[in-house]
Amino acid sequence: MKTVTQITQEEAATKVKTGDVLIVGGFGMTGNPVHLLHAIAETEVKELTYIGNNVGEAGLGGGRLLRNKQIKKAIGSYFTSNREAVAAAQSGEMDTVLLPQGTLAEAIRAGGAGLGGFFTPTSAGTPLAEGKETRVINGKDMVFIEPLRGDVALIRAWRADTAGNLQYRMTESNFNHVAATAADVVIAEVEEIVPVGELDPSQIHTPSCFVDYLVQAHVTLEDLGSSASVAASDKKVDDSRVAMAKAALAELHKGDIVNLGIGIPTLVADYISSEDGIILHTENGMLGVGPAPEEGGALDYPVNAGKIPVTALSGSSYFDSATSFGMIRGGHVDVAIMGGLQVDEHANLANWAVPGKPLLGVGGAMDLASGAKRLIVLMTHLNRDGSSKVTANCDLPLTAIGVVDTLITDFAVFRFTNQGMKLTQLMAGVSLADVAQNTTASYTIDLDS
Repeated sequence: MKTVTQITQEEAATKVKTGDVLIVGGFGMTGNPVHLLHAIAETEVKELTYIGNNVGEAGLGGGRLLRNKQIKKAIGSYFTSNREAVAAAQSGEMDTVLLPQGTLAEAIRAGGAGLGGFFTPTSAGTPLAEGKETRVINGKDMVFIEPLRGDVALIRAWRADTAGNLQYRMTESNFNHVAATAADVVIAEVEEIVPVGELDPSQIHTPSCFVDYLVQAHVTLEDLGSSASVAASDKKVDDSRVAMAKAALAELHKGDIVNLGIGIPTLVADYISSEDGIILHTENGMLGVGPAPEEGGALDYPVNAGKIPVTALSGSSYFDSATSFGMIRGGHVDVAIMGGLQVDEHANLANWAVPGKPLLGVGGAMDLASGAKRLIVLMTHLNRDGSSKVTANCDLPLTAIGVVDTLITDFAVFRFTNQGMKLTQLMAGVSLADVAQNTTASYTIDLDS
């Protein structure tokens, strides 16, 4: 059995050269190789290309490299969680390439698997597909994505043995496993290193053949940034939002696997009981999501896609991001419930970008909108200026085309069928005249369905 070289953080930093392409594991600051990144921040290397879901937080993880002006280009899914990354992109200081989260994970996986790319339905018909080859495969428009591979991968694992076999802790697998497969040099930052033989072979998540160096480093609360502890709930709760959440819950069936987006959809979880038999999925790598703990943070609990600590229900499971999005694209998630900026009469959804603002954060929305078996959208009916968000045609950048099955607003419930958009339920205190006056989409009325 081989032995992987154990080195210090400072020695690890010398493996990175100016101009290198880095692939970095982590989702937010969970499973993020923060100590390796901070060691690189102490060096003079620059002109780096940073591939990862996000560029850390302000001054933390990849955010420290960015603050030092060491990153030339970033390829990722959600830069908006770091205000300094947004500023760097807007100023032109850092080039950015935005990919849907599942596409990013699969592109790294393809790079590690020696593939020449792949076709995906995610992002078809949206601004992120512009300039890319598109084909119709199995009746769906699919976009060609090239593989991603790095010079150096920096990953975070929970335990390693001296051969380099790795175990991840709860939702800390995320992008780490695919990152470990897709670079010429792989450096794993780990909490604990044990002798060969102490890890059960059936519990090894990344085999030793992918790992070149081990660095032992202890994670502290400060390393976890915004996930360090459970914060007081900042959910906006009022009667109309509660009514929308309960209407969405009524659309679900026992045994459904359901993914909840941020915003109003998160309220749905507050009304799910054990008798409902609903299984919650989070795209960063967990099935069987439970409620938030009363106290504690990401050192003690898994986190959800909102980077909020949650509990694990009996029968739950953890997996990496590529597997998670394979579940979504493969039709193994029954329902996605997400927010919206606009829905039109053609069942098109726009929920990720506003003209005039940088296109810097799509996350998993495109994957879920096009991959889940059913899509329920929860949103307020009107913009702050009183204009309708239920329109004849979306004029915001599209998330996905023709995907909405049910739209629930604070005015009404609409369903989309082959015959078009149908109003099926009015919310309390709302009249048909109210809906007509505040809706620019065309729809029929069937309050008995």
